[in-house]
Amino acid sequence: MASFAYSAVNQKGDHISGTIDATDRSVAIKTLTTQGLRPLSVKEASDSPTVGVLKLFGGGKIKNDHIVIFTRELSAMVGAGVPILKALSSLHDHSENQALKKVLVGIIKNVEGGDQLGDALARYPNTFSDVYVNMVRAGEAAGILDEILKRLAYQQEKNATIRKKIKSAMTYPMVLVGITIIAFFGLMLFVIPQIGKILNDLGGPDAELPLLTQIMLSISGIFVSFWYVLFPLIGAAVFMILKYFKTPSGKSFLHHLVLRIPGIKTIVMKIAVARFARTFSALIGAGVPVLEAIDVTAHAVGNVVYEQALLDAGKAVESGSTLSTEIEKNPLFPAIVPQMLAVGEETGQTDTVLVKVADFYEEEVDVAIEGISAIIEPVMIVFMGGMVGLIAASVMLPIASLSSNIK
Repeated sequence: MASFAYSAVNQKGDHISGTIDATDRSVAIKTLTTQGLRPLSVKEASDSPTVGVLKLFGGGKIKNDHIVIFTRELSAMVGAGVPILKALSSLHDHSENQALKKVLVGIIKNVEGGDQLGDALARYPNTFSDVYVNMVRAGEAAGILDEILKRLAYQQEKNATIRKKIKSAMTYPMVLVGITIIAFFGLMLFVIPQIGKILNDLGGPDAELPLLTQIMLSISGIFVSFWYVLFPLIGAAVFMILKYFKTPSGKSFLHHLVLRIPGIKTIVMKIAVARFARTFSALIGAGVPVLEAIDVTAHAVGNVVYEQALLDAGKAVESGSTLSTEIEKNPLFPAIVPQMLAVGEETGQTDTVLVKVADFYEEEVDVAIEGISAIIEPVMIVFMGGMVGLIAASVMLPIASLSSNIK
């Protein structure tokens, strides 16, 4: 989505100018024409220095917290009977996030031009997800936009809570890993070479050193001699691996891999099931058709394996099967999910039933994260202790051997 600066003439003959977001210039011109404007000039707008600085320091990114607040405030204003344009303008004026204000300017212009709110939001896929857009469209069609916005805010808060808990659980292990890596390189580059020099001074160049000490000195020698080659290679390798994981094939490989790792597999499965249950229940509750709800939910689960499983289930549902039957065939979903889904399909309360499933699995995620956090901490401490022990042994063994020779 690019931003285009335009000047145009409205139906009254007045010259107006501004910016509009569109996928390309032709779409921007078409949008302006639809709004009853006659474009005179449409050029892609370059970011101003202020916007560039904001992006550099993270100001160009709209955090989930700001979207949640925007959604709750919009819900309250629409529920109170405030016209949608007035509500959006008020939220724009009081927003503290510059990037969100910029997005709201475009949304307001699109709504003024005749777009429904859902269609206006769809023009900003980096800010509003497919789930968000589809639920807003369903709310507008059913005349319950304020209720749908409340559901959206609640759903986003739940998703944000899970993400924060995962980040919190991973912070301590990642700090330990970082300290371990820095300590390893520091020892290899500065400490081990000095120890090797001392050992050579004590025992002479022909002294027979233990195998462990020889290995450590060899690794240290490689790092000292070729650090200017090794560090760029390591950095390039990490960059390429991270870039690969962002590609469709890399993402598929990573998502299949995490579902094979004991401990991690359990957490990933519970998170995926919780997201499926909450998103699908919200869409069904909003009146979105089942097939469309399955498709949107599949892309919102966050795991390629589950996404494909839901898309396959959607094809079977289109052929006359039921979603509960198709999910029951797939081992990715615990038995309770198809059972509860079948009850919802029979009673017509799928959204209510799946909310309970989502609540249950979100609590299970909390327990699983706490459990794996409790395991990771001692494992990392043992790993660091083992590394320090190896280095200490590689130093102490030759010293002890030389001391006995001296005696």
